[in-house]
Amino acid sequence: MLLPEAVEALSALAHGHRLAVFRLLVRAGAGGLPAGEIAREVGVLPNTLSTHLTILGHAGLIRSRREGRSVIYSADYGGMGDLLGFLVADCCAGRPEICAPLVEAAQGCCPSA
Repeated sequence: MLLPEAVEALSALAHGHRLAVFRLLVRAGAGGLPAGEIAREVGVLPNTLSTHLTILGHAGLIRSRREGRSVIYSADYGGMGDLLGFLVADCCAGRPEICAPLVEAAQGCCPSA
């Protein structure tokens, strides 16, 4: 991930409702959730949610797919991994003890996409 993509992803997450949506979708797993359920869970109006979902999608943090008349949204675990990798790429500077707590926290956290 390059700096412009990282900035876009971090900017997308730098809003309370978008961060709540992203965290909800990460917890939901690869199956994802329909937009209506996301709106209810996060407590936003559908038209506002649509804007948030578009921003998260353009940032490479979520995906959408159509199932019948519903659009199902899910976390893009590849995009999330790319962002996390970018954030810790220069972390250790030859001292692995600096990043050891981060590695431990991340182990087993992400389901396969």
